[in-house]
Amino acid sequence: MTESVCHKKEIIAIHDTMDVLGGKWKISVISTMCYYNQRRFTDILNDLNGISNKQLSKELKELEQNKLIKRTVLDTQPISVQYNLTEYGLSLRSLINDLADWGVKHRQVIIGNK
Repeated sequence: MTESVCHKKEIIAIHDTMDVLGGKWKISVISTMCYYNQRRFTDILNDLNGISNKQLSKELKELEQNKLIKRTVLDTQPISVQYNLTEYGLSLRSLINDLADWGVKHRQVIIGNK
């Protein structure tokens, strides 16, 4: 089997991953839940500078559809909603940690501290 055929499955898998996690906000939304466990909508909104209510709502719905996060309506007055990663979503924790490590190193390389 040629090398190009051998890696086609992995390239397709990466494309599939980017379909689910791509965009400006999804990784950031997942990371806030990785670091803080359970978050309310306003907590996530405050964690992410520049995201609008409408955009956050859209991202959360898509992550929920992909079974990465769980939405729980709390019996409070007024009603509040809590989000957390599903067991499946928790499988992204090592990816989030690797991205954070890479981002720290990249920033050091770019600003010349390394």
